[in-house]
Amino acid sequence: MSALPDEHDDHFRDDRFSYGLRLGLWRKLFAYTRPYRRDVALLALLALTAAAADVMLPLITRTVIDKVSTHGLNADLRGDALWYVVLTLILGLSIGYFVRVGGKLRAYLSHDIRRDGFENLQRLPFAFYDYRPVGWLMARMTSDCERLANILAWGFLDFIWGFTLMGGIAVAMLMMNAKLALIVLAIVPVLLWVSAFFRWRILHSARLVRQTNSRLTGAYNESIMGILTTKSFVREEATLDDFKTLSGTMATASTRNLIQAAVYLPLILTLASLATGLALAIGGIDLTLGVISAGTLIAFLTYIRYFFAPVEELGYWFAEMQMAQAAAERILSLIETEPDIADSAIVRANLNKTASAAAPRMAADGGDARIRSIDLVDVHFTYETGKPILSGLNLSVRAGETIAIVGPTGSGKSTLVNLICRFTSPLRAGF
Repeated sequence: MSALPDEHDDHFRDDRFSYGLRLGLWRKLFAYTRPYRRDVALLALLALTAAAADVMLPLITRTVIDKVSTHGLNADLRGDALWYVVLTLILGLSIGYFVRVGGKLRAYLSHDIRRDGFENLQRLPFAFYDYRPVGWLMARMTSDCERLANILAWGFLDFIWGFTLMGGIAVAMLMMNAKLALIVLAIVPVLLWVSAFFRWRILHSARLVRQTNSRLTGAYNESIMGILTTKSFVREEATLDDFKTLSGTMATASTRNLIQAAVYLPLILTLASLATGLALAIGGIDLTLGVISAGTLIAFLTYIRYFFAPVEELGYWFAEMQMAQAAAERILSLIETEPDIADSAIVRANLNKTASAAAPRMAADGGDARIRSIDLVDVHFTYETGKPILSGLNLSVRAGETIAIVGPTGSGKSTLVNLICRFTSPLRAGF
């Protein structure tokens, strides 16, 4: 059973990434939405429609209250009732289709990200897997992919809905009563400061959670696959102690991340309540003085609730986005990993030309396509220990020849076979 990966090993570290918002990384992620541009456009339209309906509903409430206050039971509310029904239907249909299309988009994105990750895994050489346990890779292909698809499908559209709703409400409040609107909007800079304060802290703990989760998944896999070795060498207690250490680190990191998110969201709620209280107090005084109508005050209080509802939602997605960025860094690093072994452009062109020319002959020969020769020219190879294994090796083997590779243990016999099979890459060679 192999040892669990060291958290300080560069192959497993996630803390080497920057803590700022990486726009380049998010551009790469949103490139996955290009095949589904119509679905994304439809979702954006539905989000805008829902936000517009949310903005207009309190205006109807304001009109109804003012009409009743002025005309009493003789107030004509038929037009307002019709508008209320229409807007309610629009809001309900928009949300229904939003959930339907968003769920489909999320499934497609998850599939595409996972497909690209697995496709690249097939191209990577054996040496790549020597330093990365199966569980470490599984965490990237499962939970990381799901988190990215979730934020791309739902988070992005909620951002559109939230900012549209907040912008529409801000305009409506300024048009109704600029003084009360400015009081409410004065809380926004404080919200931005709170978000900036918690942003990098949440991201730091999120990365630690994702990193530890990979190592914990790897420990599961290593323990199960190596159970025979563990029992043969009576290492049950030692393996359990290693696992307890990882599990404890995971619990500590997860608790810290949850506490930070739990503090961040209530602060948003507190600031929203403060804005509501200020508007109610000042608006109540203005109402008694006849400066504003009862309908305007009620609509204003409704707008405040609507204004901070997306702030709370965006606060949740902001914390989720930090986790998603940590996951994105991990999965994209896997997708973009270049194989150490790759044919040059000239070799690929010659192979394609040979394959095209040989196709009729292969058919005539019953599909026989054999390697005619293997040539190694000035091949050097060194393992990570730094000790040269092969130096300036030249070898030419023709089809049908039989050769013997002899030498003492550690002289490079297995290394030579691995190089010929392209399981590993030489330092310098001419194949």
